[in-house]
Amino acid sequence: MYLVTGAAMFAAPLGYLPAQSGSGNAPDSSRRLVSPSAQNTGLTVDGIAAQVGESVILISEVEAAALAMRAQGREPKSEREFAEMKKEALTGLINEELLVQKAKAEKVEVNELQVQKQSDEREKELRAQFPTDAAFRSALRDAGFGSLEEWRKSQIDQMTRAALQQDVLQKLRREGKMTNVNVSEADVVESWDRYKGRLAKNEARVGFRQIVIATKPSEESKKRARAKIDSLARELAEHPDDFESIAKRESMDPGSKDLGGDLGWNRRGKMVPEFDRVMFALNPGVISPVIETAFGYHLIRVDRITPSEVKARHILIQPLRDSTDEMRSKATADSVAAAWRSGGSVDSLTLRFHDIAAGEEKSIPEVNRSQLPPQYSAAIEGKKVGDVLDPFPVPDGASGFNK
Repeated sequence: MYLVTGAAMFAAPLGYLPAQSGSGNAPDSSRRLVSPSAQNTGLTVDGIAAQVGESVILISEVEAAALAMRAQGREPKSEREFAEMKKEALTGLINEELLVQKAKAEKVEVNELQVQKQSDEREKELRAQFPTDAAFRSALRDAGFGSLEEWRKSQIDQMTRAALQQDVLQKLRREGKMTNVNVSEADVVESWDRYKGRLAKNEARVGFRQIVIATKPSEESKKRARAKIDSLARELAEHPDDFESIAKRESMDPGSKDLGGDLGWNRRGKMVPEFDRVMFALNPGVISPVIETAFGYHLIRVDRITPSEVKARHILIQPLRDSTDEMRSKATADSVAAAWRSGGSVDSLTLRFHDIAAGEEKSIPEVNRSQLPPQYSAAIEGKKVGDVLDPFPVPDGASGFNK
């Protein structure tokens, strides 16, 4: 089950977004190593969706933009409608890229020192929420960043592009190349009166942020799992051709165990970052050192490589959990809720504690209350805007315990 704490917000009807967190459904075991972004889309991660000048827009970027639209309450009712949403998302990305390129053509320059200052301030703000530098870096890795430098580059790139788009629009307005369209209040009222009778009545809706805290194994359990995978690594060092038979005998990944650890062909970005980096760095036939991910400890062997895909196998040993671990997670959730209520930074608490590795949603902007899982409905009942709920459990089919 999930131990979830969240702030409830009741919102006006605008469509619906099915709740994806806390449903209690067990994930497809064959996709348990898939990164959150790839797992949510179910599509090939890389590939070119459009070319804008000399820049390209990737399929993964379009898919992420479409998912953001769904998170804002636009749930498609058909495959055709979802395809239209992706076209709209692609159009938006193209327009953003055109603005960036227009800014460069107009020789708009962003104050790099100001952007760097904003990035430094953001980093300082986040670091202050962690007891040590190691804890901060660990949280970044859990959020999918391979290093602090990768996170810094991502922040600066985003801030720079946003500044370019804003500055070029201001420049074009100053030069009279863009005109504002004024809509009077009378126009708005007249339009509302004309169409309000055609609007369907929708049921009550709710939006919220949440921090989902996974039940994690104890350090002692992790030590036992590490000792087990180390023993298998020694066995493979002596008998490297036995990888498949050892995977069938020992691996704890139900999706690949009976296949001798076979994960099939995978493109870059499909697996969780730690796994992905090692898998694409290996030469065929070479067995990796032990690597750790949110799923446990792995040994990887690449069988074949193409320019865009890798065919690999792995052996997974997971630390075991028990009811004591679940109680510890509940205590952690209680402390997180208390920190939230006392004014702690929600972003920092999320970065530090939220179960990002499992692809849990951090924010559900709007959803019909009837779409909520029972555990969520019961927890939200009687709450008002701004309330931070007491942590509540939701079954986690993957581990057999609660989050």
